[in-house]
Amino acid sequence: MIITDTHTHLYSTQFDEDRDEMIQRALDAGVSRFFLPAIDSETHEAMFDLAAQYPENMFLMMGLHPTSVKDNYLEELKQVENYLDTKKFYAIGEIGIDLYWDKTHLKEQQEAFRTQIRWAKERKLPIVIHCREAFDEIFEILEEEKGEGLYGIFHCFSGNLEQAKQAISYNMKLGIGGVVTFKNGKIDKFLGEIPIENIVLETDAPYLAPTPKRGKRNESSYLSFVVDKLVDIYGLSPEEIAEITTKNSKDVFGI
Repeated sequence: MIITDTHTHLYSTQFDEDRDEMIQRALDAGVSRFFLPAIDSETHEAMFDLAAQYPENMFLMMGLHPTSVKDNYLEELKQVENYLDTKKFYAIGEIGIDLYWDKTHLKEQQEAFRTQIRWAKERKLPIVIHCREAFDEIFEILEEEKGEGLYGIFHCFSGNLEQAKQAISYNMKLGIGGVVTFKNGKIDKFLGEIPIENIVLETDAPYLAPTPKRGKRNESSYLSFVVDKLVDIYGLSPEEIAEITTKNSKDVFGI
């Protein structure tokens, strides 16, 4: 059984004390494909080092995270573009708009998102979208950019059924992680109405640990709890959930 974690920050400093052991726990649980989203220039080297250590398991993205869009965002974007021109990546991400922490740089976030979508289309790469309290703003830009070259993953999807269907209409898979196991997460109430062909698995480790690990540091081995929840929702076996969602991830990332 091969399980794919389509979104995990395993290079985070929160794993510095036990990273190898944590990765081994994931491998033992059947999680053997890890897609690493970029944040900003402060974390690129750690991400590259981890991928070099586990070349058969780690697959890199490149992009500027919306919460890292500050006054120097053009410099950060230039570095992203330089990396895209010189290294191998499987997606542009994570990118998007986040209005939860700070609305000061909304205009800059919109411009960075739009720019990186266009880079993805030019390079025939998927995008991985970060959206927090910004569905309207995200959909406005996706509506502008929609078409054959636009596809990817709506990371950590936490919207309602209507928003799920709208995201899928833009050729996006829904990234489903720990939130689906939360008592107040809500998405478990309607997810069964979304065909599983539109679903990929993720942890967003070290964040958003699933029940019963909620409140603790998340790690990729905990994806098994998400699989168990999808077993309940879709009435499929764990092996079927793993096989279908891994195929979905291959359709997005091409590997």
